[in-house]
Amino acid sequence: MTSKAGRYGGTFAHKDIAFEFPSWGSVEFKLYLIKEFQRLKDDENRRLSLTWNLNRTLSKLNYRIHTDAIKVHLIPPAITPGQAAFTYATEADLLNVALFGQTAKQWRDANRTLEGNMRDHATVEQLLVLANIEGMNAEFIVMGLSSSDRLRRLNEIAIRQMKILTAAPSVSRQSRQLKNSGDKLP
Repeated sequence: MTSKAGRYGGTFAHKDIAFEFPSWGSVEFKLYLIKEFQRLKDDENRRLSLTWNLNRTLSKLNYRIHTDAIKVHLIPPAITPGQAAFTYATEADLLNVALFGQTAKQWRDANRTLEGNMRDHATVEQLLVLANIEGMNAEFIVMGLSSSDRLRRLNEIAIRQMKILTAAPSVSRQSRQLKNSGDKLP
């Protein structure tokens, strides 16, 4: 805190304590500051949540494209529902390994204290790349590429896209803010 006399003088305080001074004189002003701060934080969380939910929605839409490609091109007609579920899970893990470097089970084993799954804890950038590679994997399936070729290509794409997205400062800042807001996937 500093005080300066004269024409350009005044009392100056660090922003973290500046609001305390007027609130000493007025309880109403202090209540106003608290309510305004809460309103601003709620607005910020709402805006960040919309961005995050948009990426999650894109991911869900690509999921339909992806599962349709699996159903039509990878699952034979005479297969049990359990075998079909295994095929879907294997393809989901192919995407997980391409993007996150591990399967869902490996993530769960390493993160026993966290609720949800690895995608629930993904950044905005990761969700966007996931949506992208999900659509690409569907096309690779239609093209008849083997799972090892698809994994290699998808991993290269995921690495390239993550480098591009995390290099953009505004996107990275939003992702960190979103991650710190504590939102969960729907």
